[in-house]
Amino acid sequence: MADEAAVPEDDAAVTDADAETADVEAAEETTEVAEPVEPATKQPWSHVKLAIAVGLAVVVALAGLTGWLGYRAYQAREADQLRELLVSVGRQGAINLTTIDFQNADADVQRILDSATDAFYDDFAKRSQPFVDVVKQAKSKSVGTVNDAGLESVTATEGNVLVAVTVKTENAGAQNQPPRNWRMRLTVKKTGADQAKVSKVEFVP
Repeated sequence: MADEAAVPEDDAAVTDADAETADVEAAEETTEVAEPVEPATKQPWSHVKLAIAVGLAVVVALAGLTGWLGYRAYQAREADQLRELLVSVGRQGAINLTTIDFQNADADVQRILDSATDAFYDDFAKRSQPFVDVVKQAKSKSVGTVNDAGLESVTATEGNVLVAVTVKTENAGAQNQPPRNWRMRLTVKKTGADQAKVSKVEFVP
């Protein structure tokens, strides 16, 4: 009975081999992992896309450069206009101060006041009536001619204008006086977008 129950050695070997094979297969199944998925590689830019990107960069750079150059040109134009305005007002201010006719003294003095501002306006306004009285009493007449004018210094709102002027004067007691050459420094202050007035006057040697 014991012999019948015993398993033959060959059969036992086969059984053990089958078990080992099954164990190996099971282990392989459990240890098997999915193969890693490679990330999608970036497609290189096409020539068309590259050309478009370069073109956009160039356009942006040119737009910035154009804007900067335009702003600088605007600043230069504004500075030139300011210089022209200051010199023009300085020239006219010198003419107004040196061209006085006793027959039109009131209008001549008013013209000086209209082109004046700040301390110069206040000072001249106080002395304007006595000045008119003296001119009329002496029957004085003077004519100023600007020989040269230039900007000595300038800021964003005002400038000093040097003016060389020749003044010919005559009055009741001296008809033929020789012309006199004067040099004047007029401080001209911007008072509006396109307006400026004389704020100070000095005679320089």
